[in-house]
Amino acid sequence: MPDAYLAIDIGASSGRHILGRVQDGKLRLTEVYRFPNRQVRRDGHDCWDMDALWEGVLEGLRACKALGVTPKSVGVDTWAVDFQLLGPGGAPLGDAVAYRDARTQGADALADARISPQELYARTGIQKQPFNTIYQLLALNQEHPEQLAGAEALLMIPDYLHYRLTGERRQEYTNATSTGLVNAQTGAWDMELIARLGLPERLFGPLSMPGETVGRFTPEIARAAGFDAPVVLPATHDTGSAFLAVPARDDFAVTLSSGTWSLLGVEIGKPITTEASRLQNFTNEGGAWRRTRYLKNIMGLWMIQSIRRELNGEAYVAGRVSRHAAGRTYSFPDLIAEAQTAEDFPSVVDVNDPAFLAPESMIDAVRAACRRSGQPEPQRVGEIMRCVYRSLAQCYARAIEGLSQLTGKTYTSINIVGGGCQDGYLNRLTAEATRLPVFAGPVEGTAIGNLLVQMIAAGEFSSLSQARRAVRESFDIEEVTP
Repeated sequence: MPDAYLAIDIGASSGRHILGRVQDGKLRLTEVYRFPNRQVRRDGHDCWDMDALWEGVLEGLRACKALGVTPKSVGVDTWAVDFQLLGPGGAPLGDAVAYRDARTQGADALADARISPQELYARTGIQKQPFNTIYQLLALNQEHPEQLAGAEALLMIPDYLHYRLTGERRQEYTNATSTGLVNAQTGAWDMELIARLGLPERLFGPLSMPGETVGRFTPEIARAAGFDAPVVLPATHDTGSAFLAVPARDDFAVTLSSGTWSLLGVEIGKPITTEASRLQNFTNEGGAWRRTRYLKNIMGLWMIQSIRRELNGEAYVAGRVSRHAAGRTYSFPDLIAEAQTAEDFPSVVDVNDPAFLAPESMIDAVRAACRRSGQPEPQRVGEIMRCVYRSLAQCYARAIEGLSQLTGKTYTSINIVGGGCQDGYLNRLTAEATRLPVFAGPVEGTAIGNLLVQMIAAGEFSSLSQARRAVRESFDIEEVTP
């Protein structure tokens, strides 16, 4: 049987272990294990439950053993910007606070006092978002300066999980760029910037690239998992992995990684850090092999997920419970069906409004936004969903217009990867709003990108272009025309 490689792909709500093999030139995937990822309320903050997350990682390894599979290598990818500090001896120091927590409110002013937004963008190329790691660290230094003073290491979440697996501390490049502390031109930590911000320089070491081997499982982990394996760095930022899996047909295709967040953009040869780019809030994130992802972060399916939880009377995070329980359970297809009953509802909102980042009621937040802009407030479920769906599609269209202006290219298609590519209704609205054909798939884009880096490192594929050809031949891609 062909060698198997294991991608541990963890998002904001769940994680999964996916085995990948190359057979007859095609990729074959097997989902081995899936587990929830949740937040808990600790000391007044929304935090990741790192103990439960780690147990999910171990259980997935045991599931591989139960199948009789020993992966040739293992790699972890997660979301970006969040981190874990390590104290003396490598023990966790403080909680891994989640990016939607409110602690960063006002932290941008602390940064602005030391470096202007214009200079910061020119140096790092990272769009301003209130939860960027740069602001999280400044907020932490305000509340708990003793944690930064006592920390031996700063590891992004996937770096921390790799450390738990191997005992080796690495800071991987693609996730590091999301911090807003890596110089866009040099591809290394901007130590002058870090010093100006008053952050401990010892926490920022050499950056490691996707494809490098971190190490092998520690003896303890090998016993717990039932096997030993090397850990190979993927693009640990999940968006970086997702972009690698795009089966683009030419250089004029836009990629949309669709999930809790919508990440819309293209790969470019070198960063664009102009003032015009900053004003349009585009970001330059590092990719595997020093590629640059030039994209815009859009609120994405978070709004739809939040509305569904709210309608179903489920807890949001930190135990907050909806006030809008409707007495029935809505599936995602139910919400699409409801939206289709309100095709004439006209209101749209700015989905990137910070009001939608972590509201207690997403429904109330959407209604309030319509009210502030003088538009009809959605009342029925269908009107609420139609408003959100149209707003997302129009935001995608505006982002592509801005992308074209800033890169000087005219784009001819959109490739949607990730779980959101299964939403045929949003795909249709996107094609209509952008007047471009949409190619939807593959669904498991992030896990596939993770696996591709491991496979290229092992020699299964000679290049990314060859690997992407295999993706095109291995998975069904649905075309939606405008």
